[in-house]
Amino acid sequence: MPLPAALAPRLLAAMRIVFGLVFLSHGVSKLFGLPPFPMPLNGLLYGAAILELVGGGLLIVGLFVRPVAFVLSGMMAVAYFMAHAPQGPFPIANGGEAAVLYCFAFLYMAAAGGGAWSIDAVRQRG
Repeated sequence: MPLPAALAPRLLAAMRIVFGLVFLSHGVSKLFGLPPFPMPLNGLLYGAAILELVGGGLLIVGLFVRPVAFVLSGMMAVAYFMAHAPQGPFPIANGGEAAVLYCFAFLYMAAAGGGAWSIDAVRQRG
């Protein structure tokens, strides 16, 4: 039995919040060492950490979801092609599965918006 279409905005919001929380945790790990990040930060990793922290937070509350998700999608595409693709063509073998999944989930959010339970939705109604 298919889910009712009325659930779609709520499921999109749940996806946005979960992805935002997990992405925020990557930034917290890199910037604050909770849990400790396994390598020293260089300029690119520091920039990624800022985007993860700020972008993850904005996704959680649902503010500027479309542009934030678009930027994060691009960031994850760059991460994949810089860090994973040189190790081989298959994400399962080069460790890039998460980067690919984040990239396309964020690209979907950039197109679909934040769903229900977002500041963007409240701003659009008012």
